[in-house]
Amino acid sequence: MQTRILKHLTKYNILGTEQYGFRIGLKTDNAIYKLTAEILNAMNNKLLAGGIFCDLEKAFDCVDHDILLSKLKFYGISGKDLALFHSYLDNRHFRTAIYNDSDNSNKVSSWAKVRHGVLQGSVLEPLLFLLYINDLPKIINKTSAPISFADDTSILFAHSHLMDLKKKTFT
Repeated sequence: MQTRILKHLTKYNILGTEQYGFRIGLKTDNAIYKLTAEILNAMNNKLLAGGIFCDLEKAFDCVDHDILLSKLKFYGISGKDLALFHSYLDNRHFRTAIYNDSDNSNKVSSWAKVRHGVLQGSVLEPLLFLLYINDLPKIINKTSAPISFADDTSILFAHSHLMDLKKKTFT
């Protein structure tokens, strides 16, 4: 299934070119080169460069299932493939158990539905995460140069005047 979905994403060029993580043939070096080239390009054009550097903490845990499923559908995943993703994400539950050595007691919470996060440890989760954040660069591309490596995103801005750069960066 993963191969079929990767072929679909590649055929329709769905994954953004700004994302360098979890992709065949793209490494940290490529993202660093792009970041450095953007800064040097601004300097060569006598522009000031500014940036915002973001790192999502526990990124795979932030994935909202409903949003992910709607994005999969938007990207053309349908039929049995979409149903498989739905069953993979839906109806998962968790609870917490605490064992106390001092009095040999167990405390167990009630079961709760998992609404966010993708399971970690397989080859499918990075792809699901990339699809989840895939539209971020498209939203900010008009005013900046976004560069992403997995869950790390650098957003670069360039302008000839400091006050305009500040406005561009913080609005």
